[in-house]
This record gives sequence, structure tokens and C-alpha cells, in this order.
Amino acid sequence: MPDRAPPKRRDWSWRSQAFRGLIYQVLAVTLIGLGVWYLAHNTLANMEARGIQSGFDFLLQPAGFDIGESVIPYDALDPYWSAFLVGILNTLRVAIIGVVLATLIGTVLGIGRFSRNALVRGFCYGYVELFRNIPVLLQLLMWYLLFADVFPAIADALSLFGVFWISKNGFSFPAPIWALGHALAGVGALVGLVAAIAYRKWVLRQFELTGQVRSLFWVPVAIVLVSALLGWVVGGMPNNWDVPQPGRFTMEGGAAATPEFLSVLFGLVLYTSAFIAEVVRAGIASVSHGQIEAASSIGLNKQQSMRLVILPQALRVIIPPITSQYLNLTKNSSLAVAIGYPDVVSIASTALNQTGRAVECIAIIMLVYLTTSLSTSWFMNWYNARAAIKER
Repeated sequence: MPDRAPPKRRDWSWRSQAFRGLIYQVLAVTLIGLGVWYLAHNTLANMEARGIQSGFDFLLQPAGFDIGESVIPYDALDPYWSAFLVGILNTLRVAIIGVVLATLIGTVLGIGRFSRNALVRGFCYGYVELFRNIPVLLQLLMWYLLFADVFPAIADALSLFGVFWISKNGFSFPAPIWALGHALAGVGALVGLVAAIAYRKWVLRQFELTGQVRSLFWVPVAIVLVSALLGWVVGGMPNNWDVPQPGRFTMEGGAAATPEFLSVLFGLVLYTSAFIAEVVRAGIASVSHGQIEAASSIGLNKQQSMRLVILPQALRVIIPPITSQYLNLTKNSSLAVAIGYPDVVSIASTALNQTGRAVECIAIIMLVYLTTSLSTSWFMNWYNARAAIKER
């Protein structure tokens, strides 16, 4: 047997670059920690000298204010932490729905920039140049003023089939009266989603091996829908709905998307999708023309070439900058306070005015956006690693 090389011993002398790097890192972390401690200690000392209360104990006290819209049940007598939870959920609702819609619209617009139809190319170009060059705050205000002026009063609400209503109360629509069948339908949809992802992976492997093209969209959609339908059937097929009806001052029953929520959502989606469209366009343009010719040579049409050959290769260019757009959309949602949407910034501002705990409320806002941003970055980095082209 060949002699094994002796284990490499770590050089702890100052001549070692690794040792010097370790010392510098320890010193840097120590200095940063001391700086943070000094700032915190100095802030607390100054607040105590001026008689300003500090601490997060106020989160257990009754909030004492109502919130216009909430994903979860909330009452003015609930503690401040419950009010902050409502604001966080409202922020996440706008961010998650906005990211999905902005991605879909931006992808379609980015692909449309390569259309052979001049009208389609011109529309996509005009959309991008219009919405990305208007400040997002102005877009939020524009949509809010538009909804406030265009939407009719409750008494004159516009109706569609007697179940959908448009008024100054927003867009009202029927909501299911929840039962076991709905929960099982949700579980079935999740199981179907896992099965659909597995099916897509199998189809892509078969395409690489045989060149045979199978459905990558309709079959996965059918799998999810059938799984959800089976869960609904097993749960007893509940079909009771809470249908909204115009009341004297507001819409009664059902669910509603308020003008504030719609304004924030429309503004953020239209603004961010313009940037995503340019990211998608640049990613597609980075794929060499030889790949398109190769796809055509094996009998793929233009749509199949885009879906199976071009976009998978363009993802390595698209994902990193599109992550920044997701982060921008989430952080730009803080501008919703300008039109009265009760996000986490709005709730924190109200709590700050009532309690005077400025440092604590601002710290909560920073923690919320830091957590959402780091979570988004982690997920996109994970997806980027999976989507990267593997060299053989």
C-alpha cells in the first residue's frame, strides 16, 4: 500500500495567512459587538435620564384601536402583539400575492418582447417604459384616487350575477362557509402539487432521454385539481357559500378586497412586473441563437423551444436579479401607509404614537422586513442552486 501523506498540521504562527485571517475576523466581530453594545447602552441610559419608558412589555397591554381589515379575528381589546400580527399578515398577503402576479405578468411581457407581432412587441415595450419610470408611491396614490372616484357608492353598487359586487367598499365576492371538506380539499391540493412536481421532473428526464414532448402545464394542473376534488368529495362535498349583499353603509357577508388593498396590490404588481419583464428579456437574450436552431432541428415549435430549451437555460441569468425585485416589492409595501392600508408599518406607527416606545416599534419593523428579506433570499438561492446548469 502506498504511504499516506501525513496530516497537514495547522500553522498557528503569525506567518500563516489563515491564522492572520482568523485573528482579523475575531477582532472585527468583537469591535462590531462592542459598538452595538455601546449604542444600546447609551440609548437606554439617555432614555432613562429623560424619563422615557423602554422595553417590550407594552406588547401585552390592550391595543385600544381598531384595524380596518384583518386576515385573523381581531378586537380593539386585544394586546399589541395581536395588532402587530395582523399588520405582519397584511404585509405578507400583499407581498406573496404581489410576487406571484408580478412574476406571471413580467414573464409574459418579457417573452412578448421577442414576439414576431409588432403590436405585441410595441405593447410590451410601452408597458415596461411607462410603469417602471413612474415612482411607485405615485402609482399607489393614482390607483387609490381612481378607485375612490370610479367605484360607486354602496347604494349603487355594480353587481355581476348578484354575487359579485363592486363599490367604494371594494370588490366583494362569495366566501365558502368552511367545513371539513374544504380542509381535505386543501390537503388534496397539496398532495396533488407534490405529485405534479414529480410528474414534471419525470417528463423533463424523458424529454432529455427520448426527445418526446409531453404536457408540462395542463397535466400538472389537472393532477392538482383532481386531487383537490377528491379531498372535497371525501369531506362530504360542502357547498354552502356566504354571499355578500349591499347593506345600508357597507357590504354585508362574503369577503372583500378593499380599495386600499387593491391599490397597493395593483401599484406594486404593475411597477415590479415592468422590471421583471426586463430581467426575463435579458435572460432569454443571453441564450445563444444556436440553441434555438438546435431546438428547431429536432422538430420543436417556437412555444416548445421557449418552454423546454430557452427558459431553462435563461434561468441561470434570471434568478439572481429577479430575487432583488422580490425583495424590492416586499419592502415597497411599506409605502401602503400613505393610503391607509394597515400593514406592519401602519400598525407600528399607531402603537408608537400611543405608547411612545419609538425604539421598540422601529426595531419590530426592522426585524419583520429583515426576516422576510432573508427568508426570500434563502429560498431563491436554494432554487438558483437547483436550477443551475450542471456541467458533465
